[in-house]
Amino acid sequence: MSTLEEHIDISVPVDKAWDCLHRAEVYPRFVNGVREARSAGERRTHLDLDAAGPTQELEVEIVDREMENVMTWQTRSGPDLAGSFSLLPIDREHTRLQARFEYDPGTIKETFGGPKGFAQAVAIERSVRSDLEHFKELVETEATRR
Repeated sequence: MSTLEEHIDISVPVDKAWDCLHRAEVYPRFVNGVREARSAGERRTHLDLDAAGPTQELEVEIVDREMENVMTWQTRSGPDLAGSFSLLPIDREHTRLQARFEYDPGTIKETFGGPKGFAQAVAIERSVRSDLEHFKELVETEATRR
């Protein structure tokens, strides 16, 4: 397994970021390739992904460690992927979101296409970084509307 860790600072309190992470219906607005997302029970989310070729469907199990502001996830169908989101308060109005993504490079290539080796790692890093930037925009925009 390969591991990628990225973080971004967001200008919202921890609770606002936490709430947004738990709304599956907004995932397509910040996760590249997610066409549709919906809750599939108390701890499951169903994702339809635009991938190389036909649409991929994933069932993801989500486990919260709410007292620590950590959400971990693991695919239960589709490619074997896992990760976590940790929210760390910087101050009352700012939060650091740390994302961890665990994947098998061969599985990513086989399932989603794209480059191999170092080029694949760079592409995944860019994609995760872009998703974090989109999450930041989304949650900060929503916070100013409320």
